[in-house]
Amino acid sequence: MYHTELFDANNPVNPQQKTQIVDFLFENLEKYGDPKPGIAKAIDYATEVFPSFGGNVFTLYHNDELRGACVVNRTGMGGYVPDNLLVYIATHKDYRGEGLGKRLMETVLKTTSGDIALHVEPNNPAKKLYEKYGFENPYLEMRLKH
Repeated sequence: MYHTELFDANNPVNPQQKTQIVDFLFENLEKYGDPKPGIAKAIDYATEVFPSFGGNVFTLYHNDELRGACVVNRTGMGGYVPDNLLVYIATHKDYRGEGLGKRLMETVLKTTSGDIALHVEPNNPAKKLYEKYGFENPYLEMRLKH
């Protein structure tokens, strides 16, 4: 039996849940992820631990086992930049191909209002899932890192 949980400023994650979600995303994003402090910061942004535009953290459980997680941050810049940034989405690496990513993505799309942007590397297998839901690549992203 699957069930999802939604966390935000009105329903923040407790420290134990946050650690579990950070560890899960770190392990299951593999080479497409970020260090744990970055993941934790995105969760804190979504749940407004510090002043931010907020967002949502989604988890997907099968019985009591975490099988998927997603973090969406609101940008506060709707109209000229997408309203939301899907920062992280991952499914448990032992259960890929079972429709868990689809289940998470549908929950995100039903719950989130406004445009959604995400970053995906061209060789990431999840790119096909995003394209299935209508995500397009209208721009080439360039970054200057200091």
